[in-house]
Amino acid sequence: MSDRPLTIQGDRTMLLDVHSPSASACREDIIAFSDLVKSPEHIHTYSLSALSLWNAISSGLTVEEIIGRLRKWSRFELDDRIVFFIEDQGRRYGDFVLEEYDDDSLILTVRRPVFALQLKNEKSLMSILRPEDDRSFLLPRIQRGTLKALMIKLGFPVDDRIPLKSGHPFEIRLNSSFSPRYYQTDAAEALIGNGGPGTGFGTIVLPCGAGKTIVGMIVMAKLSTNTLILSPNITALRQWKRELLSKTSLREEDIGEYSGEKKEIRPVTICTYRVLAWRSGDDEEYRHFDLFKDRGWGLIIYDEVHMLPAPVFRITAELQAIHRLGLTATLVREDGLEDEVFSLVGPKRYDTPWLELEREGFIAKAYCHELRIPLPEELEVPYALASGREKFRLASENPLKTDAVKKLIALHKGDKILIIGQYIDQLKKLHDELGYPLITGTMANRKRDELYQGFRDGSLDVLIVSKVANNAIDLPDASVLIEISGTFGSRQEEAQRLGRILRPKSKDSHFYTLVTEYSREEEFAQNRQKFLSEQGYSYTIERI
Repeated sequence: MSDRPLTIQGDRTMLLDVHSPSASACREDIIAFSDLVKSPEHIHTYSLSALSLWNAISSGLTVEEIIGRLRKWSRFELDDRIVFFIEDQGRRYGDFVLEEYDDDSLILTVRRPVFALQLKNEKSLMSILRPEDDRSFLLPRIQRGTLKALMIKLGFPVDDRIPLKSGHPFEIRLNSSFSPRYYQTDAAEALIGNGGPGTGFGTIVLPCGAGKTIVGMIVMAKLSTNTLILSPNITALRQWKRELLSKTSLREEDIGEYSGEKKEIRPVTICTYRVLAWRSGDDEEYRHFDLFKDRGWGLIIYDEVHMLPAPVFRITAELQAIHRLGLTATLVREDGLEDEVFSLVGPKRYDTPWLELEREGFIAKAYCHELRIPLPEELEVPYALASGREKFRLASENPLKTDAVKKLIALHKGDKILIIGQYIDQLKKLHDELGYPLITGTMANRKRDELYQGFRDGSLDVLIVSKVANNAIDLPDASVLIEISGTFGSRQEEAQRLGRILRPKSKDSHFYTLVTEYSREEEFAQNRQKFLSEQGYSYTIERI
């Protein structure tokens, strides 16, 4: 074969020439055992990791098949170090096998005696394991997820051979008038697999606006079981309900809302993370965790799984017998808990380049702009004397940003515009000066929904929003977003905010971030933009 588009490097990264005629075929072969890291315009970067290899092997691929695919597409002879790494990690999968034992316990069997000795010297593991003989250990069923998370951190995967439970059946059908996109169907099938051990759980990564909710509905229809959906906020909860009612056979009485306002438990129940993680005090129990046990759930969907609160990881560790689906645009978490998502919700099962979906018209074409704004002369001395955190806030709340916002609104007259920021005082001043409606987290849900609906139906062209609108807000006609301040260097927040304007539409979208030049805000902006730059987006930088 003369066309070999893959360059495999010694650090286990792989560079795919997307202009090659066989780039698509190569991508289909390697995505099963590698992770997409960057997808700019010409070269896409994938990486081989222990986790990506274990995931592939758990789904049925062999070490020989993985090496064979790499040799098939590699432009150069495969480095011996790469072959050794794949073979070494491949051997590790199967060294620890988890199986049924009795009604109360599971049994972990260790293939190599030396590894059994190693486990006995790990205090964290021996707090949940009880030796049965030289090569096997018993553990309570409830510790299934905890064991897998601890083992991953030690560099050993657990071959979990315990099939998932079906849950209480409940028929869910997609409406015949609705046709999912090909990648949404592919993503759902990647999660469900062949239905055997090692399948039926994991994370789907798709850009904002690409229809992750649809993937969830396809999985629900395929499993047809009682389903619990966890969403980031009340607005997202009600968007899920609208989508389910319009695109599936579900009726109003089939869907329960479990929020601060209602506590309904029905065959399909949608709950907010905030309610789930609520407790009356630091020493109190999480009262709503019983929701996980109040019905025979066969599927749990974690919407915007990158926002999964740390306390919910604890209960998620106990739910390893249930089908699990995580949905997100980016697995970047600023708290570094990506491994917890992989271990407890499940590994990444599907990913696709943002710009590829843009080229196919499934998400809007977007242009990113960074506008540099000078600090007013009267703030120069206070800024010079301020602490690091105070410097960032002074720069973020630069009053000259208001004039920049006015110019951008005039430039995009007739477009649907969102103005978003971190600091409520700054947003209130903008609201007072410009007169546009302001949505914050303290606003009543009913009023908030009215303003969002006004934006959707055309009676409002401009909304000022706090970070409450960072995630899971469906405003399909929004084509301009003006970011006046953000959460320090949060890459995840930058990606989510761009996502507010990526719904497909007839016109291009524009994402403006306003940054005070020669300030700490400028430094953080570079980090914020890193994830989107790796997806192929470039920022034009202008001074105004």
